[in-house]
Amino acid sequence: MNQILPFAPHTSLKPEVVAFFDEPTNTISYIVKDPGSDACAVVDSVMDIDYAAGRITYDGADAIIRYIEEKGWKLEWIIETHVHADHLSAAPYIQQKLGGKLGIGENITIVQDTFGKVFNEGTEFQRDGSQFDRLFKDGDSYTIGTMTAYAMHTPGHTPACMTHVVGDAAFVGDTLFMPDGGSARADFPGGDARELYRSMKRVLALPDETRLFMCHDYGPNGRDIEWETTVAEERAHNIHVKDGVSEDEFVAMREARDATLAMPKLIIPSLQVNMRAGQLPPKDEGGKTFLKVPVNTL
Repeated sequence: MNQILPFAPHTSLKPEVVAFFDEPTNTISYIVKDPGSDACAVVDSVMDIDYAAGRITYDGADAIIRYIEEKGWKLEWIIETHVHADHLSAAPYIQQKLGGKLGIGENITIVQDTFGKVFNEGTEFQRDGSQFDRLFKDGDSYTIGTMTAYAMHTPGHTPACMTHVVGDAAFVGDTLFMPDGGSARADFPGGDARELYRSMKRVLALPDETRLFMCHDYGPNGRDIEWETTVAEERAHNIHVKDGVSEDEFVAMREARDATLAMPKLIIPSLQVNMRAGQLPPKDEGGKTFLKVPVNTL
């Protein structure tokens, strides 16, 4: 086993992967299904928000729920690869409908502490990750039916980013984009371009044939939206981290590029909801729910 990996990959196992593309946020959610049973997991679900109207709906999540129900599958896990800053998680809604355990990386506590202060949440907001059913450490395993899945810590975009490897499939969150998309930004609080480079190299130490599933795609240069590639393709063609690009070269490029980027349009509601495992903030005394807008903070 390559020492950069905390587990031995099993690429002979080929789970079924079903993708759901959310156009407003350019997010891809997944169902990953055990070929040996009816068990499945959902990765990076999306809750719909009309930000201007302050209205929450669940069309995207309902499509996932409907698919699982029509197939007669059993949902065992709802996985968040990280605390997303560009879409809201539908994890609690899906869990209420189908069950399953909700998991995220253990460094969610760092994210909660950081943004609990940003949003002035007070002591009633728990910063210990207790909103989730499982906090994954690097190399942790869990089962989806007869399959063993592994969590690999891949920070850099955020401190809590995890790549989840299930047989020959790896769900990379925002650690990597498609080869012509390169990599995600590393300038959010707790992000680090050097860590991101090393995390991408960990992912690219998986076997060449490993299927990589992206959390986002933006169709660079007008191409159609795509979300699946391989380790071999990324190593040969990724515009930011292909073989031969040094760590210092990547860091210089990433930091210069990040300095030109605007904040994601849904970062304010996304962080407040996702650090709570997809739950909205508590209602006030009048039974109304509000999201805060910190001024000159982010």
